[in-house]
Amino acid sequence: MKNLNAKQLRQLWLDFYKSKNHALINSASVIPENDPTVLFTTAGMQPLVPYLMGQKHPAGTRLANIQKCIRTGDIDAVGDTSHCTFFEMLGNWSLGDYFKKEQIEYSWEFLTSEKYLGIDPKNIAVSVFEGDNDAPRDEESAKIWGCVGMAKERIFYLPKAHNWWGPAGKTGPCGPDTEMFIVKNIPDCNPKCSPACDCGKYLEIWNNVFMQYFKASDGTFSALAQKNVDTGMGLERTLCILQQKNSVYDTDIFLPIINKIELLSGKKYQPNICPDTNAQTADEQNSRFMRIVADHTRAAVHMIGDHNGITPSNVDQGYVLRRLLRRAIRFIKKLEINESGLIEIAKAAIEIYKDCYDEINQNQDKILDQIKKEQDKFEKTIQQGLKEFDKLKMYLVGDTISGKTAFKLYDTYGFPIEMTAEIAKENNLKVDTDGFEKAFSEHQEKSKDGAAAKFAGGLSDDSEAVTSLHTATHLLHAALKVVLGEGANQKGSNITAERLRFDFSFDRPMEKGEIERVEQIVNNAIDQKIDIVCQEMELSEAKKLGAIGLFESKYAQKVKVYKIGDYSLELCGGPHVENTKVLGKFKIEKEQSSSAGVRRIKATLS
Repeated sequence: MKNLNAKQLRQLWLDFYKSKNHALINSASVIPENDPTVLFTTAGMQPLVPYLMGQKHPAGTRLANIQKCIRTGDIDAVGDTSHCTFFEMLGNWSLGDYFKKEQIEYSWEFLTSEKYLGIDPKNIAVSVFEGDNDAPRDEESAKIWGCVGMAKERIFYLPKAHNWWGPAGKTGPCGPDTEMFIVKNIPDCNPKCSPACDCGKYLEIWNNVFMQYFKASDGTFSALAQKNVDTGMGLERTLCILQQKNSVYDTDIFLPIINKIELLSGKKYQPNICPDTNAQTADEQNSRFMRIVADHTRAAVHMIGDHNGITPSNVDQGYVLRRLLRRAIRFIKKLEINESGLIEIAKAAIEIYKDCYDEINQNQDKILDQIKKEQDKFEKTIQQGLKEFDKLKMYLVGDTISGKTAFKLYDTYGFPIEMTAEIAKENNLKVDTDGFEKAFSEHQEKSKDGAAAKFAGGLSDDSEAVTSLHTATHLLHAALKVVLGEGANQKGSNITAERLRFDFSFDRPMEKGEIERVEQIVNNAIDQKIDIVCQEMELSEAKKLGAIGLFESKYAQKVKVYKIGDYSLELCGGPHVENTKVLGKFKIEKEQSSSAGVRRIKATLS
């Protein structure tokens, strides 16, 4: 088995699939541009949903990339052996091209060939779908695994909970998957030990999804006309296996950040620490704190530095970013690192990724500026919380701060429960932590219900309203360049069925006359009833034509270029109307600051 670093693994993956005639495509943004149903890009397939549903991809039917992803559902588990907020997913796709035979052969070759990962076949196990009333047992995949060399006793049949993907919503494409595992040299936990166990003997390294069915609203399944392959191999977890580490935090993707934290704190990181948050030694606790700070800072760097980069706020993605940064700041304090330390830690994370992702390199100043501003705000928040704590002491009956009060300090003033407990102890007071946990759980449930209502549905929204607003962003972008100059470049966008939000580079508030002029240009284009023309071409050709877009691609690829008369020529992969006449009346509802040097417009169509 090869001992590869992150850079080597990324390149090996891309080289392998390029040799199999796959087009190498860029990572999509971690902030979905035209998908109001999710806060972040959580999987490699998410940006490709329209193409998995049958839309033609400009690069062809065989694709591969390394996708940046953000997942925050397990934020409290960060610091154990494997959970990360930000991660990279190695992926490849067949859009109605090859299917099970070719993909399983590719997987076996990449895993076992000495030219690639060189893993001993004896250390690999696989699982396939065992079948149920909806779909038959996947004997086809099992047979192919046997043909490539997988021992029969290491092919496991598992139920839908383990070996089935989708659909994302109530209806949509779905199908069985086959997962690959590294078998650790430890005893079976019981006679029926399998990859379904949580004993640690089997470590998942790769998942191949075979989308061959469509689930209808009545719950029935039918065969898809276009059968797709969607795969995912987590970079961090694979590095952990290849470098024979017990934790992703002990690999080269994290150690430079952790080494910086060691230097700033004067404390020593302990590899192989127990992930349990209870009953740890001081060294183990400090090592866990280091992991959390490294993870959260790394995720924040990618959230802020992304093409559609965000800033800390109290809503949606900005709220998640704020929570991560404030959590990192809290643990930095526990590590006794001074307040400037977070900037140095962020610089270490930037250094790791600036050569992999051009946007991180280009947005270094913005990343550090936003982190510094949030750190300053949190310091003020802590001071406010301390004042409120002093007030509640004056009216406290008894020696215990109620859970409800402790939660108010947390929810209203951003005051961490650990800090409340520490200050209470210094004042010979207690905190009803059980009451706090109850109030916190109730708050989480309300938040989940709200999020479920807001982000219900599938992964992609191509409704008429979203499609119209997305098309309008092209006209808005072009109009801003006419009115404000060519330096007014898109810095991010977010579209729901109700409005568009568009961030662009500009260093002052727009004047009333400028806003009216932009509205006039957009509405003129709408009134002219212009056909929207889409052309597929090489990236170099799009550049020569003067199309607006992100040209930082390191991979050769075809792109879609949308032309709206003489108004707009722009690279895009989102949904568009056929003619501007259906857009209606364009209105800028708000123009405001987004971050230093970036303005934000919110607009509607009526």
